Amino acid sequence: AVVSTQKFSHEENAKATVTALSRAVPAAMPGVVFLSGGQSEEDSTLNLNAINQCPGPKPWALSFSFGRALQASVLKAWQGQDSNKGAAQTQLITRAKANGLAAMGKYKGDMSTSAGEQSLFVAKHQY
Repeated sequence: AVVSTQKFSHEENAKATVTALSRAVPAAMPGVVFLSGGQSEEDSTLNLNAINQCPGPKPWALSFSFGRALQASVLKAWQGQDSNKGAAQTQLITRAKANGLAAMGKYKGDMSTSAGEQSLFVAKHQY
């Protein structure tokens, strides 16, 4: 298998995603949700935002399945300690707001969290 280290812009990712969806997913499908695929929380959010801003028809709701793209900062803040619940809740609210805005194409990239830029890639991860 060939592994590429080339990183594409959020807009390039969005155009390729919307093109592929428009060719393969019927308009009658109510929605498409994405996994983060090991991207950082912030990259996941920026990619979702760019997908929803991409020109052209998108007859489906496009969002996250809200897994790792929400959890890393929350878990980092919480650390399993009751005394960190408030900090963890703050992180969750921030990520949820950012991803909610991205699902509407209105995220401005201004809601950084404690693990926002941290890659969530796990080699050979299996679902």
